[in-house]
Amino acid sequence: MSERPIGIIGGSGLYQMEGFEIRERKRLATPFGDPSDEYVLGELSGKPVVFLPRHGRGHAVSASQVNYRANIYGMKSLGVEWIFSVSAVGSLKEAYHPGHMVIVDQFIDRTRQRKATFFEDGIVGHILFAEPICTNLSRLMYDCAVECGADARLGGVYVCMEGPQLSTKAESHLYRSWDADVIGMTNLTEAKLAREAEICYATMAMITDYDCWKESEEAFSAEKIVETFSKNVKMAQDVLKKSVERFDLLERSCVCSHALDGAILSDPSVITPEARERLAGICQRIWRKEA
Repeated sequence: MSERPIGIIGGSGLYQMEGFEIRERKRLATPFGDPSDEYVLGELSGKPVVFLPRHGRGHAVSASQVNYRANIYGMKSLGVEWIFSVSAVGSLKEAYHPGHMVIVDQFIDRTRQRKATFFEDGIVGHILFAEPICTNLSRLMYDCAVECGADARLGGVYVCMEGPQLSTKAESHLYRSWDADVIGMTNLTEAKLAREAEICYATMAMITDYDCWKESEEAFSAEKIVETFSKNVKMAQDVLKKSVERFDLLERSCVCSHALDGAILSDPSVITPEARERLAGICQRIWRKEA
């Protein structure tokens, strides 16, 4: 069994997958507030797993109000070094149909209201983020998706919009002109914070609709998105189970594991005790090197 647990962030249906043995539910307090819900600790394919429903049970928290910092900090404090993420997205390409899966590797940020860094209020850090997704983790997820029979693509650009409103037609056509592949509301913020926390992160974007650019599509509704995503859940479960099962093939040889090397610009003498205490769970490796 792996020493450290594997993190999974997604909808509540994902931890009801066959073979997931729940051992404990743990509610955490973090220096950044409360996570979306309890963390569900258990075993999947003989390996320790920590699951968190991104929007809380029953989908009570909107994308703009998710406390992404608390969610990722909580994963880090539970020893997680890898996170598989699953989310619903809209397609911006004719060829990508509802039910398809994109293992994205790039993002465009269209958010405005959310906290997306741990480094503020007395400490400044700038991580490299040219390659925002862990290559090793995403390749594993893609290979397992193909083996499970998913219609999957490795690589793609994810537009992360603020929400909770969906795109206007003008916006949707603009994103298509940028050659973006899918659009969603959550994954970029998670990816930024996971990189700052030196956690490997990859995401499975499950297509539920064509956004609003496709004129020939029937009238869009949030209810239709939920219905399509529910149909996708079984495939997502299968891919996650196989990815966890194959997890021992991975090595932490990626940039994610040392993302903070050279990233903190603040002189140690000006970092306040409050900032050091607040970021102890994120910067412990770096500060051990300083000592």
